[in-house]
Amino acid sequence: MSYHKQPPLESVLPQIRTWFDSELGQEFLADERDSVDRIVSTLFGMHLAQFSVDSRIQLFESSPVVHNFSVIPTLELGIQDNNIVAKHEEIPLAHESVDVVVLHHALDFSDAPHQVLREASRILRPGGHVVIVGFNPMSYWGFYRFLKRKKNLPPWLGQFLSHRRLSDWLKLLELTELKHLSGYHRFPFETRKWRRRLRLLESISRRMPGHSGAYSILLARKDIAGMTPLRSGWGLRRLISLPVAEPTARDTLRKTIENS
Repeated sequence: MSYHKQPPLESVLPQIRTWFDSELGQEFLADERDSVDRIVSTLFGMHLAQFSVDSRIQLFESSPVVHNFSVIPTLELGIQDNNIVAKHEEIPLAHESVDVVVLHHALDFSDAPHQVLREASRILRPGGHVVIVGFNPMSYWGFYRFLKRKKNLPPWLGQFLSHRRLSDWLKLLELTELKHLSGYHRFPFETRKWRRRLRLLESISRRMPGHSGAYSILLARKDIAGMTPLRSGWGLRRLISLPVAEPTARDTLRKTIENS
């Protein structure tokens, strides 16, 4: 299965952060945050993991989950204690140890988005929930990306995965889709003046059937018959208390913990 070729995530992280810091990025993120807050505030459990491409963005402030943390792709100066450094395609966490997983554009900026989603499913306990946040190809932004010649800058170099493809992946991973919504219907113009001038088209987009917002959010639950949800999360607490390790050392870490 082919995807839009992505440069190494480490090389584009500064550009991703710069875009989120822009006026358009901040406006987009604020709208996105409001939508995610309404969802995560209804999800409960002991542990919530957010797969992030920008370590500064945390979308779990409204979560009632006891322990929240982010999985970030690179080690950075000044990162908070509630961060784990690991590749999103291979997370050094125990199987079925997390109650909620939030994927904030983690699929958009990966060469193997299906593997990222598979990892999210692997660490998710039965009955747990995954929240997928990504750019929506069926929107003004998707159309603009299609016409744009230079697609080597965020957010246009992202995957922009369709709802249909994500739904197929969810089914393969035995994840039941519960909700699909989208938001931010303004055009992707950097100048606020031009975004405001096209409010009429924004209003039309909001009233259109389907989901035509710039971002898409999917909520799914892990339903596996005959399995009992884990309550203790013991393996998670032991793993994240260790110093940061490369994801390829996951098996070594697990063996060390089991023998300790």
